[in-house]
Amino acid sequence: MSVEKALTAFAGFMVLLSVALTVWVHPNWVWLTVFVGANLFQQSFTGFCPASLFMKKVFKLKTERELAQQK
Repeated sequence: MSVEKALTAFAGFMVLLSVALTVWVHPNWVWLTVFVGANLFQQSFTGFCPASLFMKKVFKLKTERELAQQK
């Protein structure tokens, strides 16, 4: 799995988790949804996402470009 696909899956999971926590635990969990959305928005312009750096270092995932160069 590439970093880009893992990041998309992680963001989707976090949005679903934060909505569930907002509904069943406390309404202030909506701020996690806001944070995830804001992070995705800024990443689309800057290309920088702390979660992708984490995934590269900890899970040793490669970008789509790196995977294409291996073939």
